[in-house]
Amino acid sequence: MKLKTLVVNGIVAALYIAVTFFIQPLAFMNIQFRVSEIFNHLVVFNKKYMIGIVLGVFLSNLFFSPIKYDMFIGTGQSVLALAITILSARFIKGVWGQMILNSIAFTASMFIIAWEMQWFNGVPFFFGWLTAGIGELAVMLIGMPVIYLINKRLHFEKQI
Repeated sequence: MKLKTLVVNGIVAALYIAVTFFIQPLAFMNIQFRVSEIFNHLVVFNKKYMIGIVLGVFLSNLFFSPIKYDMFIGTGQSVLALAITILSARFIKGVWGQMILNSIAFTASMFIIAWEMQWFNGVPFFFGWLTAGIGELAVMLIGMPVIYLINKRLHFEKQI
C-alpha cells in the first residue's frame, strides 16, 4: 500500500471518529443519526477509502458505543454495505446512481444493527430496523449533495 493511501485513510478514519465523538448521543440511540456516516459515500469515488471508513467505524464503536460487541457487529454491517456498493459499481454508472445505491445498501443492512439492538437492548427487531434505518437513510441522503459538492473542490478520486 502506498504511503499516500495510508495517510489519506488515516485522515478519513480520524474525521469519522471526530464527527462521531461530537454527536455521540445521537450516534448510538435507537434512531442513529450518525452524521459521520456521510463518509461512506467516499467509496463511490474510490474503493480504497473503504479502509479508512471501516477503521473509523471500528474505533468509534470501540471508544463510544455502549454495546462493546458493536465494534464487530457494526463494523461488519459497514463492510457488507460498502462491499455491495463497490461490487455494484461496474453495473451502475454515474456518481449519483452509485450514491443512491450506497444509501439503499446502508439503510437495508441496518437489519444487522436492529438485530444487535434486539439482542443486547431488548429493542423489538422491526422497530429497531425502522428507527435505525430512518436515521441512516436521512444521513446518507443529506450526505449525498454535501459529499458531491466537497468533491467538486477536493476531487476525492485523485486524493488516494
